[in-house]
Amino acid sequence: QVQLVESGGGLVQAGGSLRLSCSASGGTFNDLTMGWFRQIPGKEREFVAAIRRSIRSTGYTDSVKGRFTISRENAKKMVYLQMNSLKPEDTGVYYCAATSFSTMITRIDRYDYWGQGTQVTVSS
Repeated sequence: QVQLVESGGGLVQAGGSLRLSCSASGGTFNDLTMGWFRQIPGKEREFVAAIRRSIRSTGYTDSVKGRFTISRENAKKMVYLQMNSLKPEDTGVYYCAATSFSTMITRIDRYDYWGQGTQVTVSS
């Protein structure tokens, strides 16, 4: 069983930056693909970014490419989401997720473990 705890959310003005962190416990962190998803009010939860377990390749949804960066520190069992040039449409609850899969990692149903989420609010 893997437990995930997010932190780092908050209120920021448009154009600003935030860094989300996710701490993992239980399981073998090095074997997990880690992802970030978000849920915007009135919409379904959506994929934001992921970083694979072994070769550390990353993937992003188009709307955040060039602005967000996902990274991980295996020794600390941590995954991060650096968010720059934030826009009001980035507002939502951001969730850290983990999966043993390394394919189709943009799909929400590939993820077995989820954190409780952290709120990000970007004001215009």
